Amino acid sequence: MNVDVMTDPAGWGDVQRLARAVEKAGFAGLVFTEMSRTPWLSVAAAHEAAPLLHLSTGVAVAFPRSPMVTAQTAWELAELTGGRFRLGLGSQVRAHIERRYGVAFDHPVARMVDYVTAVRDCWAAFRGEGKLDHFGPYYRMSLLPPIGRPRRHAHEDLKLDIAAVGAAMARAAGEVADGVHVHPLHSLPYLRERLLPTLAEGAAKAGRDPAEIELLVPVTAVPGDTPEERAPILQRARSQIAFYGSTKNYAFQFDDLGFEGTSARLNERIKAGDAAGMAELITDEMLEHFAVVCPWDELADRLIARYGGIASRLVLYTAAESITRNPGTVGRWGEVARAVAAARPL
Repeated sequence: MNVDVMTDPAGWGDVQRLARAVEKAGFAGLVFTEMSRTPWLSVAAAHEAAPLLHLSTGVAVAFPRSPMVTAQTAWELAELTGGRFRLGLGSQVRAHIERRYGVAFDHPVARMVDYVTAVRDCWAAFRGEGKLDHFGPYYRMSLLPPIGRPRRHAHEDLKLDIAAVGAAMARAAGEVADGVHVHPLHSLPYLRERLLPTLAEGAAKAGRDPAEIELLVPVTAVPGDTPEERAPILQRARSQIAFYGSTKNYAFQFDDLGFEGTSARLNERIKAGDAAGMAELITDEMLEHFAVVCPWDELADRLIARYGGIASRLVLYTAAESITRNPGTVGRWGEVARAVAAARPL
């Protein structure tokens, strides 16, 4: 398993300092979310500072952008990075798509399938495999004059992943995606009993081998040799799990584990603005399922035991914050990344 660091896009200086640090420490790559900033410029900045890193969007929001715009941007980043760029797309949720971005959110699963197919049709046209001729239920594109065709390069075999949580999107990922960005709120029972079987259903529908579909798995890791050392990241982990868990569509993540009603209680507290109360609802027993909390020397073995044979790439969800808070920890995170990468497949 390769090990990456997840981070938010930021100013170029901050991105480049982090990129240099994680490359030197021995990580495989950086994964950029899309929050208050878009990820594209941060990917370019990171490559300029640390050209050996694998760089991904994890994930960029699909629907507010034309498939052509996304296809062109990814094409250019693949060329810039020498093939070390991987495109990850997500649907986001209705409120953000409709009320923040001002675009349609109808039938998001079918729309995502059409979107992914459209991006791939653009790439095929860029490669000169034929005319642009995409006529799907949501996107129709048939014009690519020479003046609008991106120049060809040596890294045209791009990977395209999508974020999937529920069964419908997971089946879609099994049909059309190279990989799946797993949600940070996940447990091993969810991966084994829900996600992997559903991916296999989608793959079978498309006549694909499920083993071809890579899992990119964000891990909420909380290492430290004393409770005091773990405390800041542990509190962040509780808050983040609580925030994700307040989404009603994710209630099954708790219910499947016997924590029925947790999502509803979290939702009540988020509506009341009670952030502290939300974090308090995340018990140590829940953390055993949704996070890896342990001494530094145990972390690599715990990650290997938990995700070996499942994940293609592990994405450390809390490492960037830990490194920013205490730059001296980057070496210890790097030791973990190297140990995981060196482990023999299970």
